[in-house]
Amino acid sequence: MLNSKEGPLLSSLKESVINFETDKLVELCRDYLENGLDANKAVFEGLIPGMLEVGRLYEEQVYFIPEMLMCAETLYTGLEIFQPHMTSRLQNAKGNILIGVIEGDVHDIGKNLVKMMFEISGYNVTDLGRDVPTSVFVNTALNESYDLICMSSMMSTTMYEMKGIIKKLKEKKPALKVMIGGSPVSKLHAIRWRADGYASDAQKALTIVQQLLNTVRFIQEENRK
Repeated sequence: MLNSKEGPLLSSLKESVINFETDKLVELCRDYLENGLDANKAVFEGLIPGMLEVGRLYEEQVYFIPEMLMCAETLYTGLEIFQPHMTSRLQNAKGNILIGVIEGDVHDIGKNLVKMMFEISGYNVTDLGRDVPTSVFVNTALNESYDLICMSSMMSTTMYEMKGIIKKLKEKKPALKVMIGGSPVSKLHAIRWRADGYASDAQKALTIVQQLLNTVRFIQEENRK
């Protein structure tokens, strides 16, 4: 039976992230757990939608970097409370993912959100961080075993670095899957640069990753026959 408090609490969690009300969010998290509600739902239907709305406000220049950072702090506080109570949503979703923000770009809130969603869903994630030199991205991707490479950029002045990285990766490992994203990046860029996937936000990134890695597994199984 649906708990009558669940809907209002999810809405309040979302609003607390948007309004960077960390103290209020802590109390909401405790109330949510004391009512025996699903921690996964709190994250995926409360905290994350709140941060996605923050991203929209940033793109529309309603919020700026200071507000983004305060919202992120509130988000991470909630994640820290809920994560010990969460279960993997996709027990069979296994894969090794390399993720990072390209050289010249220090905006990593979106990347961190995507990384968190991947980890919750059962993937092994190696995070190169932000402002990652092209040589580090390429060498790490080629010299270690990854199923998927994820790159992001929030700046139109730096996003074209991804084109060169993808070219180098595809020349050496044509079968390696690459996904790109970030505010100035579009699906058209992904097509032109030969990326295998594109996601406009964290929720879509998880869906695309599942599709890409399912394709990889299917090909591997066919090759074994």
